[in-house]
Amino acid sequence: MKEKISKIRLIFGNREMVILTKRFIKDFILITAGIISASFGLKGFLLSNKFIDGGATGISLLISSLTEIPLFVLIIGVNVPFVFLGYKVMGSRFAIKTALAIAGLSLCLATVSFPDVTNDNLLVAVFGGFFLGAGIGLAVRGGAVIDGTEVLAIYLSRKIGTTIGDIIIVINVVIFSAAAYLLGVEIALYSMVTYLSASKTLDFIVEGIEEYIGVTVVAVNCEEIRQMIIHKMGRGVTIYNGKSGYGNRGENEDIDIIYTVITRLELNKLRTEIELIEPDAFVVMTSVKDTKGGMIKKRPLQH
Repeated sequence: MKEKISKIRLIFGNREMVILTKRFIKDFILITAGIISASFGLKGFLLSNKFIDGGATGISLLISSLTEIPLFVLIIGVNVPFVFLGYKVMGSRFAIKTALAIAGLSLCLATVSFPDVTNDNLLVAVFGGFFLGAGIGLAVRGGAVIDGTEVLAIYLSRKIGTTIGDIIIVINVVIFSAAAYLLGVEIALYSMVTYLSASKTLDFIVEGIEEYIGVTVVAVNCEEIRQMIIHKMGRGVTIYNGKSGYGNRGENEDIDIIYTVITRLELNKLRTEIELIEPDAFVVMTSVKDTKGGMIKKRPLQH
């Protein structure tokens, strides 16, 4: 019996080691790619044209434009407080990965040469923001950040009870206002284009190409709809037991509730199929950032 328990522990230990190793390699590749992309965006586009971005990176670029301090030094100096804050808010593992990612970005900026791709202001703003946003997004996918503003936003949102988005907006308004005063209105406006490009690219990298929709269906013909989702849509379903209650009818009536997750491209087809089965079915749709496991990542059935 003891030998059997030891074998089970060994199997689970090896499985855990394999999972952690795969995760470490994946995170390392993502963070490294993020560092290279962000460095290219900074040195190949933004730095030589004195454009800035939002957040801690924007503060570093702004100071670098006004002083002789190298950007690779400022990247570390500005982000150090956010690393300590990240340790307090997110834990030691996140803080260590973030510190290493920021150090890697600084090292890359100090040692790797990138050519100035273009001097066209609009192209600099758009593509500088694109590569910088992609770099930040890849680092986030790897479990770290190379711009500590969001850590500060999370901390302040917990302290003062406002949203993370509102805090980031306030921080960036201050940064771009300072840029307009110190560098000129035109550069500040182009820098806002850089920020928009970077933020949209960041969202794209973090959230992925596909947008998932969680669909809850309350219907009388629950079994028929369930079969349709499984066999026609090729998706998995979860059935909840619930009680209906509306108006003066059907109160406390037992009813099955269907939940499934589909991509936005399949939404129209699902609506049509549900309407063919039960036009009066109650359908609730919510946005889902990402999924893991199940059948959503697999290719749906073709018809």
